[in-house]
Amino acid sequence: MGQAGTGIEGLNHVLGGGFERGRVFLLEGAPGTGKTTLATQFLIAGAEAGERCLYITLSETEQELRASAASHQWDLAGIEIFELIPPENLLDEDQQQSLLYSSDLELGETTKRIFEAFERIKPHRVVLDSLSEIRLLAQSSLRYRRQILSLKHYFATAGATVLLLDDLTAELNDKTVHSVAHGVIRLEEIAPEYGGERRRLRIIKYRGRRYRGGFHDFTIAPGGLQVFPRLVSAEHKANYSREVLKTESGELDSLLGGGVERGSSVLILGPAGTGKSILALTFVRGAIQRGERAAMFIFDEELGLLFERAKGLNIDLQAMVDGGQLVIEQVDAAELAPGEFSSRVRHCVEKHGAQTVVIDSLNGYQAAMPGEHALVLHMHEILQYLNRQGATTFLVVAQHGLVGDMQTPVDVTYLADTVILLRYFEALGRVRRAISIIKKRTGPHEDTIREFRIREVGVTLGEPLTNFQGVLRGVPILLGDSSKLLNTEEK
Repeated sequence: MGQAGTGIEGLNHVLGGGFERGRVFLLEGAPGTGKTTLATQFLIAGAEAGERCLYITLSETEQELRASAASHQWDLAGIEIFELIPPENLLDEDQQQSLLYSSDLELGETTKRIFEAFERIKPHRVVLDSLSEIRLLAQSSLRYRRQILSLKHYFATAGATVLLLDDLTAELNDKTVHSVAHGVIRLEEIAPEYGGERRRLRIIKYRGRRYRGGFHDFTIAPGGLQVFPRLVSAEHKANYSREVLKTESGELDSLLGGGVERGSSVLILGPAGTGKSILALTFVRGAIQRGERAAMFIFDEELGLLFERAKGLNIDLQAMVDGGQLVIEQVDAAELAPGEFSSRVRHCVEKHGAQTVVIDSLNGYQAAMPGEHALVLHMHEILQYLNRQGATTFLVVAQHGLVGDMQTPVDVTYLADTVILLRYFEALGRVRRAISIIKKRTGPHEDTIREFRIREVGVTLGEPLTNFQGVLRGVPILLGDSSKLLNTEEK
């Protein structure tokens, strides 16, 4: 019969196909992490496949479950909801005092009614929500473990696939069910200092199954959970030709040693205002003129302003978007999980066919990351993935400062195949811009420094600044005449 799919594509991928049929699985997480939503999707997937499904609830009422499903526009047809409420005599205060502990009666009655509902429906899939109520009724670890083993053997004999929910409200970190369950999934919610909450999941255990380890980001949106499996670049390899791609400028091609190789990554580094985004746009325009498709992920700038600025350089981004040649996304770092960003990049490459990808900027992307170390690991996987897919990647990084010593918020220069360095420098009473290539893995490049200017026709480069020393420091010294500087009167 194959695997019991979860109804969530990303989670099926993480689990290596889904849940093994006829087994008991534990889904644990603090309240609000999405356990009930995931469990409901699991049952909906079963109902759509023609399986009998049973939801046993000890914590929420049937009305609450149906209201939650309605918020996702789900139809619970085919799913039997069994609301297990205490019998009336157990709620009567006069019945609380007895020679027998009331918990003995309650636990036995609860188990009996669970078995009765199961025998009546004979489901293929079962959700029991939640174990915290059974733990309270058991009152001791030994009775709780015995009760869980009893439930497991009963369900296993019937061949049902069971999902046990646990909200981790026990005072002690009880691992009783971990040893009993065939697999354990943990959902977590992290509240950053600013921005929306982040959710992630991890497969703690899955007997006899190779699954994708580590943490995987997920979101709860209208329609249910969306799981973004952790990107592993080694799993993605495409065949392509490593041709050299020419730019719009012959001088820039000379500086780059002929151009940029397909499937390589280019880091554009420099202080604010030097023209990093504009330079990236010229690479995008060049790719589209070659008949390729491109994708841009904008973290720092409002799209309307970017479109207007691009028009001033005769780059009509709106026409490119309307023509299906360009996908451009505004990314809110405070609301986006890193795994979701990786998923968006993959979608643009695999579904849209983008061969040029711009991330502007890494400073904004860093804001979405928990730490610099994690940022480097994420970027390593994304760049390796894009390189293996034959996509040329342009990363924009803004340095702190304007002239003199510069500070980079995170050092990713070693990840990039090519590093383009932009600088301000002062000469003859004017603030000018300089460009140089400080690294290129895939071949030789010019070791010169050239002045450049942003014009309506694009980026214009001047002759190598051989008469200056100290340009990269921003405090150049004129060693000869200034004839090789660009004429500031040119239009």
